[in-house]
Amino acid sequence: MSQARRGATILRWTLRVALILLIIDLFYLAVTWPDWRKLASGPVPKSRFIQEYEREAAAQRDRPGLRWQPVALQAIPKYMVRAVIVAEDSRFYEHSGFDLIAFREAMQYNWKEGRLALGASTISQQTAKNLFLSSAKNPIRKWHELVLTWGMERNLSKRRIMEIYLNDAEFGVGVYGVQAAARFYWGVDVGQLTPQQAAELAATLPSPLKHNPATRTEQFDKRMRKILNLLTRYPGDAAEALAAHEIDLESPGEPLTPQEMERFREDPPARAPPAPLIRDTL
Repeated sequence: MSQARRGATILRWTLRVALILLIIDLFYLAVTWPDWRKLASGPVPKSRFIQEYEREAAAQRDRPGLRWQPVALQAIPKYMVRAVIVAEDSRFYEHSGFDLIAFREAMQYNWKEGRLALGASTISQQTAKNLFLSSAKNPIRKWHELVLTWGMERNLSKRRIMEIYLNDAEFGVGVYGVQAAARFYWGVDVGQLTPQQAAELAATLPSPLKHNPATRTEQFDKRMRKILNLLTRYPGDAAEALAAHEIDLESPGEPLTPQEMERFREDPPARAPPAPLIRDTL
């Protein structure tokens, strides 16, 4: 058999195996497909990450117990929601689960830096990952994340996605959700958070075990100040709630780049502009 024919045979069988694996995986997704109607309202469910932590804490007695107290979105200050948006996903209310603009900007920045310094996962993708998937990192999980994000965006409202995200996100060892985080770090309910505390929680999200309001690393403080800066410059629907607070901006972090400022100038003045991509990732 010639080398060309051998190569064609290998390619043909590779495609057949790939097709079989795809069919099996699609069948798995169909069998495990979430009940979106049940998720669309009612109590916020425990994420897979929370369930994993519970099992680990039960097996390792020296681990802190789970802290998780889900609350309704209405109980969360608007500037807490806005802080997460400016920090994690500036076009959350505009995209359909995937922010191709942020992805392009992240890839350009990573190419310039010569390393994988910036990600572009949306809040919707992070919610799907937290809610349905394990912490294992592999290509199949990423594929499932994309499919589940597509399904979630078509079945749940943006408000519901945000409600689940804020209640299931990790903010420290065994600390999940903004209510538990507010109680853990400051001993208050989430509704009593100040704008700076909201910015601190938003700054915790990229690396909650290493950079949080307890560790107060230099990187954490830098990111928090930039989020607070963005929050006060571009408050969106949190403007009225922010007006009732005095905000310390003595150390606002790095100024916005000309490219970031240009994005705001391009937005119609009648609508609240999205926040620029925060580049000082942890």
